[in-house]
Amino acid sequence: MRPRLPPLNALKVFEAAARHESFTRAAEELCVTQGAVSHQVKALEAELAIKLFNRERQRLIITEAGRDYLAVVRDALDRIAIGTERLLQRQNTGVLTVSTSPDFAAKWLVHRLGHFVEAHSGIDLRVSATLHHVDFAREEVDLAVRHGDGNWPGLDAVRLSPERLFAVCSPKLLSGKRRLSNPADILKFPLIHMDSRADWKNWLEEAGLDDAAATHGPVLNRASMVIDAAINGQGIALARTTLAAWDLINGHLARPFPQSLPLSKTYWILCPKATASLPKIVTFRDWLLSEAASDLRRLRKLGGTSHRLK
Repeated sequence: MRPRLPPLNALKVFEAAARHESFTRAAEELCVTQGAVSHQVKALEAELAIKLFNRERQRLIITEAGRDYLAVVRDALDRIAIGTERLLQRQNTGVLTVSTSPDFAAKWLVHRLGHFVEAHSGIDLRVSATLHHVDFAREEVDLAVRHGDGNWPGLDAVRLSPERLFAVCSPKLLSGKRRLSNPADILKFPLIHMDSRADWKNWLEEAGLDDAAATHGPVLNRASMVIDAAINGQGIALARTTLAAWDLINGHLARPFPQSLPLSKTYWILCPKATASLPKIVTFRDWLLSEAASDLRRLRKLGGTSHRLK
C-alpha cells in the first residue's frame, strides 16, 4: 500500500513560506491570506508531529528538520512541474495522425501540407488516406476528415465548409470554335460522370436543358479522377466546392456557368469528444477551417464565370 502523503496544497504553502521566510510574502505569492498560510503550515506540522518553523521576534525561522524537509519537498515539486510541462508539450506537439478519404487527400489536403508543417514544426503530422470508417478506440488516429450528413454519434463533428455541385472544365474549352458560350454548348462535349448519371440529369434540368443528353460520357468511381479528367480537357465534369477549389483558384479548372446544385452531404472534421480540446488537435482543426474559409473567399472573388473568355 502506498504510504499516506501530506496534502499537496499544504506542501506548496510550506515551500513558499520556507523560501520567503515569511508567511506574508508566501500569502502574496499564492494569492491567499496570511492567516490561510499560517493555518496550512500549522496543520502540516500537526500531521507530521514536527516543528517546521520557529517564530522569533516577529521573524520566521525554519528549523533544521524543516530545512531537511524543504529539500525533499522542493525536489518533489520541481519533478512534478517538469513532468507536467513535458506532458503539456506532448499535447501541443508530437505525432498527430490524420485519416482522410483518398479524394480529399489528393485534391485538397496534399497541396497545403507544406504550409501547415512550416507553421507548426513541433507537430509530426501523419496522413492516412483510406475509405474505411475510423475506429478511434482501436486505431491510433487522432482526427479524421470524412464525407457525410453530419450524423456522427459519439464524436465531436465540425463541418469543414458548405458545398454545392457545379460544372467544371479545362480553361482551354472556353476559347476556340467549340468554346462554351452558354449551357447548351456543354452538350458538344463528353460529360464525365461520378458513379452514376443522376447528377448530370439534375444539373441539366437546373440549366433548363433536356436531360436525355446526360447518358453520354464515361462513368468514373473517384471524384479525384473526375476532376483530373476535366483538367486534362477530356470533357465537362460536375465537382463539389471543396474538391474543386484548389484547381479553380490556381487556374487548372474553370467554372463556365453559374448553375449549381445544393449538397446535403459535406466534409466533416471528426475526433473523439474526450480529445477534442487537445491543443494539437485544436491547432490542426483550426487550420483546416481557416484554409476552407480562405477557399470560399477566393472563390467568391473569382466569381462563377471568371475564367470565361469574352
